[in-house]
Amino acid sequence: MADWARAQSPGAVEEILDRENKRMADSLASKVTRLKSDSDFTSMTGLLTGSVKRFSTMARSGRDNRKLLCGVAVGLIVAFFILSYLLSRART
Repeated sequence: MADWARAQSPGAVEEILDRENKRMADSLASKVTRLKSDSDFTSMTGLLTGSVKRFSTMARSGRDNRKLLCGVAVGLIVAFFILSYLLSRART
């Protein structure tokens, strides 16, 4: 039999209902957090997919774009190494 059916006083019933309400609110908060993280992942996947499509189109289009693409790739690699160096220096 349910806890609320065995309760002797109205105060005990309120306490049981309050406990159940808190449990359900925690469960709902957990589900909302999970849904938000799934939504963030989906939007990030869409952003990456669009970037890959633009990158592929630019790589296929012509010689001038290939030079630009190579320059951008080299620039990103250099920026990565500079940032990693600066972050490692900041930690020590």
